[in-house]
Amino acid sequence: MAEQNRETAILGGGCFWCLEAVFQKVKGVEAVVSGYSGGYIKNPAYREVTSGRTGHAEVVNVVFNPEVISYEVLLSIFFTIHDPTTLNRQGADVGTQYRSVIFYLSEEQKRTAEKVMAQFEEQKVYNNPIVTQLVEEAPFYRAEDYHQNYFRNNPDQPYCRVVIEPKVVKFRSRFAEWLK
Repeated sequence: MAEQNRETAILGGGCFWCLEAVFQKVKGVEAVVSGYSGGYIKNPAYREVTSGRTGHAEVVNVVFNPEVISYEVLLSIFFTIHDPTTLNRQGADVGTQYRSVIFYLSEEQKRTAEKVMAQFEEQKVYNNPIVTQLVEEAPFYRAEDYHQNYFRNNPDQPYCRVVIEPKVVKFRSRFAEWLK
């Protein structure tokens, strides 16, 4: 049997737990790893990243099958489940580590991201302009084990109930056809 086609998307939209919880439920997504990217130090730890002094953003590394789901659809989900109009902020999470960012891995991904952002702007989905950074891929560092599968492992934790669950519900209601 031939190995399936796979691509990777690296996305930051606030807390990585929120993005991970949604993308794990997306049809065609094969793996989601929470981590850090875009900073100045190698192998950062959570405590360092949350200080805001490393330049890293909390991100997810999403491995997907483009024969099942396109990068464009993944980005549409991404732009729907977080607020791409707030600079260095998602809700109560404030700092550059919570910025909205797309690390593109190819010129094709860059063009697709520009197209999706332009569509969201043209459709006036948000009242304010999109401030998502679009930058070339930077090294990705896997977050500590306790950050992986956070929502699955801690569904009754208050942050999960109040912050993450509404994003999962929003995904389910707006992208039901892409639910695993």
